[in-house]
Amino acid sequence: MTAQGPDRPGEDGTETRAAAREAARAAALLARQLGRLAGSAGRSAWRSGTAAARDAAKGAANGAKPVLARTADRLRSTGPRTAPAAPVAAPVDQPDTQSDPVDDPSARPPRRRRPWVIGLAVLIGLPLVILAGYVFVAFASLPPLGGVAPEANQRALVVEAESGRAFATRGAFQGERLTEKTLPPRLAQAIVAIEDRRFYSHWGIDLRGMARAVWRNATGGGVREGGSTITQQYARLTSLTQEKTLKRKIQEAFLALRLESTLTKPEILVGYLNTAYFGAGAYGADAAARRYFGHGAAGLTLPEAAMLAGLVRAPSQLAPTRNFGGAKERADLVLQAMVETGAISQPEADKARAEKLTLHTPPETPPGTNYFLDAVSGDVKRLTEAAGDVTVRSTLNLDLQSLAEGVLARRLDGEGGKKKVGQGALVAMAPDGAILAMVGGRDYEDSQFNRATQAKRQAGSLFKLFVYLAAYGKGFFPDSVLVDRPTQIGEWEPQNSNNRFRGALPLRSAFALSVNTIAAQLGDEVGLPAIVAEARRLGVQSDLPEVPSLALGSADVSLLEMTRAYAGVLGPGVPVEPYLVRTIRGNTPQPLYQRPVPKPGAAMDAQVQSMMLDSLQAVVESGTGKAARVNGLAVGGKTGTSQDYRDAWFVGLTPDMIVGVWVGNDDNTPMNKVTGGDIPARVFHDFVERAQKVLKGRKRPAPSAARAEPTPASAVAPAPAPTPATGEVRGVPEVVDTGTLTIRGRKVRLLGVVGEGGALARQLARYLRRREIICSGDPASARCRLDGDDLASLIVTAGGARAAEDAPSDLIEAEDQARAERAGLWQRER
Repeated sequence: MTAQGPDRPGEDGTETRAAAREAARAAALLARQLGRLAGSAGRSAWRSGTAAARDAAKGAANGAKPVLARTADRLRSTGPRTAPAAPVAAPVDQPDTQSDPVDDPSARPPRRRRPWVIGLAVLIGLPLVILAGYVFVAFASLPPLGGVAPEANQRALVVEAESGRAFATRGAFQGERLTEKTLPPRLAQAIVAIEDRRFYSHWGIDLRGMARAVWRNATGGGVREGGSTITQQYARLTSLTQEKTLKRKIQEAFLALRLESTLTKPEILVGYLNTAYFGAGAYGADAAARRYFGHGAAGLTLPEAAMLAGLVRAPSQLAPTRNFGGAKERADLVLQAMVETGAISQPEADKARAEKLTLHTPPETPPGTNYFLDAVSGDVKRLTEAAGDVTVRSTLNLDLQSLAEGVLARRLDGEGGKKKVGQGALVAMAPDGAILAMVGGRDYEDSQFNRATQAKRQAGSLFKLFVYLAAYGKGFFPDSVLVDRPTQIGEWEPQNSNNRFRGALPLRSAFALSVNTIAAQLGDEVGLPAIVAEARRLGVQSDLPEVPSLALGSADVSLLEMTRAYAGVLGPGVPVEPYLVRTIRGNTPQPLYQRPVPKPGAAMDAQVQSMMLDSLQAVVESGTGKAARVNGLAVGGKTGTSQDYRDAWFVGLTPDMIVGVWVGNDDNTPMNKVTGGDIPARVFHDFVERAQKVLKGRKRPAPSAARAEPTPASAVAPAPAPTPATGEVRGVPEVVDTGTLTIRGRKVRLLGVVGEGGALARQLARYLRRREIICSGDPASARCRLDGDDLASLIVTAGGARAAEDAPSDLIEAEDQARAERAGLWQRER
């Protein structure tokens, strides 16, 4: 018969019985320890009960004879009355020795049984009986060791932007499993010192540690310390759920006893370190070392080991990526615990505290990038099935992403309420299909549904692109003339949005003005199959019902599909393949995936392409998309509005990128007469205008500059103020609000800033404490500088104030960045 492992019983039940015997022995050990705890109270109660029993027995023996004598007297007194005996006179001077025994205290039977003895027995015995029953139930339902296993095939993604900067992580980091030989000694010493100092001396349960934890929690007014040993924690992680119940604690104790009887101390410690959660998606010490410090556990320094050991108590709260200060304070406590246990000396601890710890991983994922990350995760699963943690180089431009989020949020916050617009989406794509930015909705925390890739909505006039491409391919030209007039195709009678007719129009103007009747006539002329073929050629994959209204965009499509299709008009070949992943790397030098050089698609007819680009430019120059015009930049595009104003679109093209914008409502309710030339075209304009500065390499404001800790007052000596130049005010300011300062008695208002009071004003006051600023211009609208940086830009970028409607473009851009990063007041409002 093949031998089975201790946790995998054989078919004949032999190992099951062996496991039961082991568990029974563990239960006996636990019972003996519980007996010791109740020993002193039990012995005193036993002594009291024994003495009471002896007294009762003695009283009963003494009272037996008087009772029998009394019974005999009663029998004699009830006998036959034949000849009454003569009374015998007793001597007067002799006492009556035959008095009723009831009246003799020494002969009184023990009628009272001392109620306190019975109560004490009940008080002690009943809880013990209940506890014993509860322990039995917990033991009877004991799960097998290792019954809770981590999910298979889990892996973590580290996502890098196109520049190579890591900005996000996804999934659970697993790392390499440690062994007794590869276990770093410093890490072992640190975890034992802070979690279980008596680990090498107890037998799985530390009664002394439990008592200490109970006392400290009772005197500290709450749960301040746990009493679980490392063995108990390992048993819980691998065999139990995390529910906080007495049953789980009892089962945890049984399993800890069993672990101690089957594994060595080093094996338990290594198993615990391979299983414990260290925060930020890192399971196991090696994964945590790679997650936080960029190398495996073998390379941990003493301060790094101390920081990791300090995380297991509260990993989510202390994860260095979100609470580096708290993690550092906890690491200092670990170092001190190592000194107290003799693992290190005090000078070693002091040196370790002084060392600077640097994280080699991004902080919390920027909130707006999560829509993009969802799409990346799906692509990684499709592109490689390799197990283990991977690093993904994506196509995302972080500056463009932040700009896109801020621009869309500004428009929806400013106009959305009045115009009944609840949601929006934006996709920015390079001509080769690389996704540079993606906003899938107003707020990922509220809704993870990606409206850029998952939502299917009616395209409206945006779909006319395929109608005109088919027409230009069949011999029509931009100057070909058709008549805008009442039109009927079968039973369908298309109408223009203004219910008016313009008469004869060249196709270029009809496209620019989005005339429905002419598009319907063209569709009828070239045929629906030709229109569908053009859409498929450019990458539209949604269902396209071949009905006459298809020419006016009655089909449901996604924003990414339409942005891709318009990119085909700009690019050298069709279809353009949108992509988000450039390379995927694992733990090996060879990449798991590298995007191949794309094969050129079928080239669009050069004349057709030229005519279509000319028509698209006409939309922006003189048609429905005039709001999308950007000074000094060639822009083409097309607006789209679905029936009853339920959807509004704009997809525009520049030499550098293609940008698609959609706004509407998730429940498909109509907006307040919002067309594609309204909010979508304005969002396009705002984004593209500022994106040109990003693409040309201009550095955007750094939010960290305004959020940094203020310089200590001692480091800034008040310098004597020189004679100010004309129109210049210089000095240490007092803060009225975040847009208004007082300098030497003069009130100065920052140009383009709508100030905030309260906590934000107090925070700014702390930041500016004893720091000199220089303001120039009219005090009613001044520009001020702090250490060479524009103060207004620093404040707005940090979310300390709003930009006014007429603010300079740099302040509006700074506000968009603050909105995207949920900084300051935008964090409170969102």
